[in-house]
Amino acid sequence: MADRGAPDPEGVVALIRAGDARTIARAITRAESADPGVEAALRLLHRHTGKAHVVGVTGPPGSGKSTLVDKLVKAYRERGLKVGVVAVDPSSPYSGGAVLGDRIRMQGRALDEGVFIRSLATRGSLGGLSKACAETVRILDAAGYERVVIETVGVGQSEVDIVKLADSVVLVSVPGLGDDIQAIKAGVMEIGDVFVVNKADRDGADRVVREIRAMLETAWVNTAAGARAIASGGVHHAASPANTAAAAGAPDEDPHAFLAKLPPVLKTVAETGEGVEALVDAIEAHRAKLTESGQLELRRKSNAATELKAALAARVLARLEAGPAGAELLKLAGELATRERDLYDALETLERILSSSGSPLAVQSGEQP
Repeated sequence: MADRGAPDPEGVVALIRAGDARTIARAITRAESADPGVEAALRLLHRHTGKAHVVGVTGPPGSGKSTLVDKLVKAYRERGLKVGVVAVDPSSPYSGGAVLGDRIRMQGRALDEGVFIRSLATRGSLGGLSKACAETVRILDAAGYERVVIETVGVGQSEVDIVKLADSVVLVSVPGLGDDIQAIKAGVMEIGDVFVVNKADRDGADRVVREIRAMLETAWVNTAAGARAIASGGVHHAASPANTAAAAGAPDEDPHAFLAKLPPVLKTVAETGEGVEALVDAIEAHRAKLTESGQLELRRKSNAATELKAALAARVLARLEAGPAGAELLKLAGELATRERDLYDALETLERILSSSGSPLAVQSGEQP
């Protein structure tokens, strides 16, 4: 991809699909910096995506995610698969770029032409992933990487965005951090498809495994009870997305057989590679299960809807700030702060301005922008 002028989108796409590392890197850089010049290439690339299986690896800082991902890549390469890695790091408060650069811990893969490793900054996203992360995954997918591994920054319970992008989520915990189930509290536990207790050579690893399994079994009991209530008409809410499929079969299935279907809880020692092959097998089993049941397509449709709504909201907000409502927005914010208006009155005023602007992105009356 030439630096001079606007690159030829079809030429860029051809080079990316051919696996040209320099073109892939430049396309990711332009996507991360929101360069409008890359949009045409991303549009053309989209039809060539959807083949890669996306694996999210998340968990608390210090759980050894980078080392585990490095060993995962090694295991996948030994199976003959091309692997892309997206290492999401905290943003620099000065440049906005990635701070940690987890690629340092994956130096052993740097010279492997079947591996592409890229660090991305969170860009302030509380959910742990920036908008560019999804675009990076699509670029790597179109480039022929059969597995794309996303390592999240590990910010704790708020880091659940990975479930909106990954096909399989690996939730990593570790003994000896004071609170042995710090990675599986409400909000985070529900997103795991495979659970890993890393650094399992430490004291307390077996206890963490037991606690995770107990929490998963408790979640099953609660889900099964909810499913029965829904079936009987006693409850009018859906089960959580992570447990919807499980809830559907729970009421009439033998408890022992059903509990065997809970997400696996594995032990690994990433430093030595112990347990990594079993982890890869579990991820691949989950991929096969999703594909055979049709859940992979449903999950990807749900993720696409989430991404589309987020992009639409961002575009509406950008139009609001740049258009005639921009000055009104500041005025309303001042009146909101001084209690001259309430939040809902201010929203209704902005909605009327957007609706009267003739914009195709105008917000319908009664809906929050």
